[in-house]
Amino acid sequence: MVNNLEQGFFGIGIQNGKTPENLGVLWRSAQNMGASFIFTIGNRYAKQACDTHKATGAMPYFHYENFTEFYKNLPKGAMLVGVELDEKAVPLETFEHPRRCVYLLGAEDHGLSKAAIEKSHFLVKFKSILSLNVSVAGSIVMYDRQMKLE
Repeated sequence: MVNNLEQGFFGIGIQNGKTPENLGVLWRSAQNMGASFIFTIGNRYAKQACDTHKATGAMPYFHYENFTEFYKNLPKGAMLVGVELDEKAVPLETFEHPRRCVYLLGAEDHGLSKAAIEKSHFLVKFKSILSLNVSVAGSIVMYDRQMKLE
């Protein structure tokens, strides 16, 4: 018998994403890396041409108008992990991923909102000379999770 609580889950999404291309690439990676659900906060896009695997039809997609609405609807027992270049963020290389969590990314130009940074249970960052595309950053985080939890 499978114990779902022991097994864990994760979701991933973007706060105020800028382009549908970023979402499409992130959704495709999320589907390949085993995400349980995907979401957007603020900006929403109906169709992403880059989502060639049609991830929004393969897993639940949620949209929240603002961060407060999103935070009220975090899955019970899930930890919020913000991905942000912040002095309080820990390096991804040493981060222990929670078994049940939600990863939140911000748009490249503005990052996460102040409320999102304050409410995150964990903040993570990783080494990069210049800023990365949000879908690339999300893919790196999911890959790191997959490698560490196997």
